[in-house]
Amino acid sequence: MTTAYLTDGSFTRHNHPQHPEHAGRIEAVWQALGAAGLSDQLRQIRPTAASDEQILAVHTREHLLRLVAVSQGDRMVRLDPDTYALPVSPEVARLAAGAVIGAVDAVLTAQADNALAIVRPPGHHATADRQMGFCLLNNIAIAARQAQSAHGLEKVLILDYDVHHGNGSNDIFYADPSVLFISLHQYPFYPGSGALNEIGEDEGRGATINIPLPAGHGDASYRGLFSEIVVPAIERFQPDLMLVSAGFDAHWVDPLASMQLTLAGYDYLARECIKMAERLCDGRIVLVMEGGYDLKALAQGWCNIARALLGDDDMSDPYGSPQSGINSDIQPLIEQLRQIHRL
Repeated sequence: MTTAYLTDGSFTRHNHPQHPEHAGRIEAVWQALGAAGLSDQLRQIRPTAASDEQILAVHTREHLLRLVAVSQGDRMVRLDPDTYALPVSPEVARLAAGAVIGAVDAVLTAQADNALAIVRPPGHHATADRQMGFCLLNNIAIAARQAQSAHGLEKVLILDYDVHHGNGSNDIFYADPSVLFISLHQYPFYPGSGALNEIGEDEGRGATINIPLPAGHGDASYRGLFSEIVVPAIERFQPDLMLVSAGFDAHWVDPLASMQLTLAGYDYLARECIKMAERLCDGRIVLVMEGGYDLKALAQGWCNIARALLGDDDMSDPYGSPQSGINSDIQPLIEQLRQIHRL
């Protein structure tokens, strides 16, 4: 099994040490992959920056020009209360989007069986015309369009299990039946979107599946939702490529959220995705780094993803299970989702 690995040292240049989304996040992942001997087992591909044309396939020109203005400045700016940008940040964001594009290209040109993209800044909150939620460009949305425009794929899946709703990806493809977007997220929570009734519009109606979870749900709930909702929906869609926005902020130790997933639970999600890709689209899957703000959980989570992609059965979970009770009453939500989406 050949797994492409796209990352770059430049990703640390976008950095605000006092902000939750800081350079130490990606440095922790790099260190853990190296210490586990995983970096040497991956096929490292150097990314190139996304072009204007690739960015404009999902973002407005105004969105791009806002980043150009930041790059021409001489200080850090706040694009919204949560989202910072340095003069170098637009260049770094282009490279992050380019890394995800490169991961997709590697898989679709048979340079690798599957791929992981360890990137920052993250992307899934960036809408067509707004930078927000720590995100400057929507990396995974740009790569999904690349798969369609450059490689001729008809159907692409974006599965998002970051703890926050991937509102940017949701909105960009909301009327597009060629991209199935599925999000499992804490709700109500930032950014406030992702309700059950947000299912797409016009020709894309039904191609958006939002799975809003109250705080406190953990491994059992995610397993139930995967087996009863996520897997049947993806099997019905029959994607040509699977893209996964993987955030480790639904882990029970994460400081920014209130979910109860363990690393073992996360490992189950990744391996189920890989099995679906092998069954439905010749193993073509790319996993992309989004959130996760406990450095150890984030780093070990990505080591586990690398092992799973390589076909290694090992899994590391230094934290184990949460000490508090777990909200596991998931059946009413499953029944609602079945009715809404006819599963």
